[in-house]
Amino acid sequence: MKGLILQNSLLGTICLLAVVGCTSVLHARQPKLYPTPGSKNINPDAPLTITFDVTPTVGNSGQIRVYEAGSDRLVDVLDLSIPAGPTKNVDHKGTPPPYLSTPYPYTSDNFTNANTKAGTPSGGALPNPDCYQLNIIGRFTDAFHFYPVMVRDNQAIITLHNNLLEYNRTYYIQIDQGVLTLPGKPFKGIRGNKQWRFSTRPEPPIITNQRITVSADGTGDFNTVQGALDFIPDHTPHRTTIFIKNGTYHEIVYFRNKHNISLVGEDREKTVVCYANNEVFNPHPINISTNEWPGTFPSRRAVFMADNARGIQLSNFTIRNLSKGQAEALLMAGSENLAYRMSIYGSGDALQTNGSAYLKECLIEGDGDTYLGRGPVFFDHCTIRSHGVFAWVRNTQANHGAVFFRCTLQATGNEETEIARAPTNKGQDYPYCEAVLLQCKLSGISNVGWGPVGGDTPHVHYWEWESTHLSDGLPVNVSQRHPVSRQLTLPNDADIIDNYSKPSFVLDGWHPKLP
Repeated sequence: MKGLILQNSLLGTICLLAVVGCTSVLHARQPKLYPTPGSKNINPDAPLTITFDVTPTVGNSGQIRVYEAGSDRLVDVLDLSIPAGPTKNVDHKGTPPPYLSTPYPYTSDNFTNANTKAGTPSGGALPNPDCYQLNIIGRFTDAFHFYPVMVRDNQAIITLHNNLLEYNRTYYIQIDQGVLTLPGKPFKGIRGNKQWRFSTRPEPPIITNQRITVSADGTGDFNTVQGALDFIPDHTPHRTTIFIKNGTYHEIVYFRNKHNISLVGEDREKTVVCYANNEVFNPHPINISTNEWPGTFPSRRAVFMADNARGIQLSNFTIRNLSKGQAEALLMAGSENLAYRMSIYGSGDALQTNGSAYLKECLIEGDGDTYLGRGPVFFDHCTIRSHGVFAWVRNTQANHGAVFFRCTLQATGNEETEIARAPTNKGQDYPYCEAVLLQCKLSGISNVGWGPVGGDTPHVHYWEWESTHLSDGLPVNVSQRHPVSRQLTLPNDADIIDNYSKPSFVLDGWHPKLP
């Protein structure tokens, strides 16, 4: 188990969080810098790293500055005196979260001014002692709170504001004393214009065969998943593949209006995208109270987010949210989006989908309401592990809800739990909510099986067919099931079983094809 230390963490000023899949770093007697001083052909999206022979601690004062060599133009500033983000729930009756002043929502079609990016006056994200750290991710100018410095083992990872470094430029870095501290000895920082100096690639990569490579060590077209996604134009009709090499990518990934993109990991367990994010750290804005409206996206609490996206395919890597609370690992909004052989680790609402989605042979693990969504979604031979209720399905009459086809639902808590629930939520009921289990293996499910449903229930579809125990494969005793639920039987329900076994029936006629 490796450690990740975050500046101004939600759990305190400094918080140590377990990171599974993070590789060890080489300990050097003198700090080892990446990019290496004097190096060339560096990707502009590369995080900066400093590797020590001991574990550093993130400070709460001082600045990290990036200058363009020659002109000495200040390109970016990270001020460690600014808190990373909120550490307690925001009272929506009081002051709203200090996001940017740009009206919500902000579409990419309006993103025409090159200066509307974090770190520039028009972006609103200049260092401000009365604000939190802000970074514009995926051109979403409402911005995200983020950690400018994180520590993994003996390595300090410095995340600059996105899209400020350019191709064919030379930069130098300065770091004030106090940004990092070392046990038993001070870190004096980095001064001058020669100590940490590097040059970026002369020009953007030339993409052949619609394939982009991401590598954390800088040997690919991009160092970050976000950098590769930003490079792909919106609404592309042809499919582009982003191949993500083994490594740990500490980043919030957010993209909107992207179509036909396949993100493929080199190894499911060794390719990891992770971050500490949740509803406290990146709360909903005060002027948008729900994300149940088509085309709106106030939620920014996940690690990996696809907004208004179509034809996105994720396969063969891990997404992990390091926070607790309402903290998705993966949030997909759009249509015809797919996940295949993915490992998805979150907390409450670990996975959220809005719009048609298909998941096959995926592992989803969370702390309750582990799946949250409005459907339609088809889970095919997936494993869902949950510390509390497995699903909160909120679909309306307009579409199907969630279908679990030959899946495993395994409770991880000490007490029995339920498959799904649909309570009244801030005055909103879900009278057409649908959760259907077909030949699923269950563990830790109560005899009642289903949680409460608010409002009218005649149109609720809480259906099961041939549920068995995970432990021995024997049929589950369903004699005490919730009265709103229904057990499907043959031959009476043959048509229902046949239809709900077909992804295309559930997913509005879409026939998903695996990557």
